[in-house]
Formats: sequence, structure tokens, C-alpha cells
Amino acid sequence: MFTSDEWTLNKLSKEPKGKEAAKVVLMPSFWNSVVYILKVMAPLVKVLRLVDGEKKPAMGYIYEAMDKAKETIIMFFNSNESKYKDVFAIIDKRWNCQLHKPLHAAAHFLNPEFFYDNTDLEFDFEVTNGLFECI
Repeated sequence: MFTSDEWTLNKLSKEPKGKEAAKVVLMPSFWNSVVYILKVMAPLVKVLRLVDGEKKPAMGYIYEAMDKAKETIIMFFNSNESKYKDVFAIIDKRWNCQLHKPLHAAAHFLNPEFFYDNTDLEFDFEVTNGLFECI
């Protein structure tokens, strides 16, 4: 948009705010930040869609969705922890205060979709402790 003839002929391209906007958008650092944000937000938006969706109850899927989202973010950054450490701190803070509850752990454990696919689920102490706390 900012390199087109239509933009250069537009009166806004000559104003200070228009010049500043074009300068920002044409910077490589801007686009590097956009790529970073997309790598972080794409997996999280999937979790939000699951939680906010009305197609199926999300209770038994939240744990798995968050684990998968974090794994995807790690993969996007080639396991370079320095690139996602701060993001994980924010995710974990929100996760721990709102969604990391025994009821969610019990729902995850009792979800047949995950229980039968993961034979080690009974050894996941975080999940089993949540189940026992609910019981």
C-alpha cells in the first residue's frame, strides 16, 4: 500500500502522520514483530476458539489445547527459550489464575479421547491430583 502510486498521489502521504505511518510499515523490524506476534498468537487463538465455541463442551479439552499451543509456540521458535520465555510467563500467569483448576484436570483425565490415546496419563500427577481433589 505505501509503495503504490495511489498512496503517493494521496494527500495523506504528504502529511506528517502519513509519512510516519509509511516509515513504520516499511521498516523490517515492524515485519519481524508481526511474524513474532503471529507465531505466538495463532496457537492461542485456537485455544480461545475452543473455549468460546459452542460446538462441543470445552471442559475436557482445555488442558490438551494449552499443551498443544505451547508445543506449537516452542516449535515455531525452534526451542529457543529466550524467544518465548516472556510470553510463557504471561500465558502461565493467566492459566494459573483462571483455567488451571482441579475440575479441568479431572475433565481432561475422564475424557475418553485423551485417556485411551495416552497410556501415561495416569502418571501425570498434576492431572491425577486434580481428579482426586475433585473426587
